[in-house]
Amino acid sequence: MRAIFLGVALGLAAAPAMADQWVNGYFRNDGTYVQGHHRSSPNGNPYDNYSTQGNVNPYTGKPGTHSPYRGSNCGIGRLC
Repeated sequence: MRAIFLGVALGLAAAPAMADQWVNGYFRNDGTYVQGHHRSSPNGNPYDNYSTQGNVNPYTGKPGTHSPYRGSNCGIGRLC
């Protein structure tokens, strides 16, 4: 019994912490209102964001459309 408990505890501790965040609605500088929404917690990994190609937003059911290769890496042998 102790071995099972230890295995479960280690498995839970090793699992990555996936947490979503709620972003409150706000006004942009141009006066446009952005509604509140869920987003994945920022972690510097472009592959696990809801908007990245191959992922699906669990709140809206919409597939991601953004390439994970956008930004400073474009043009360095990567797709953009």
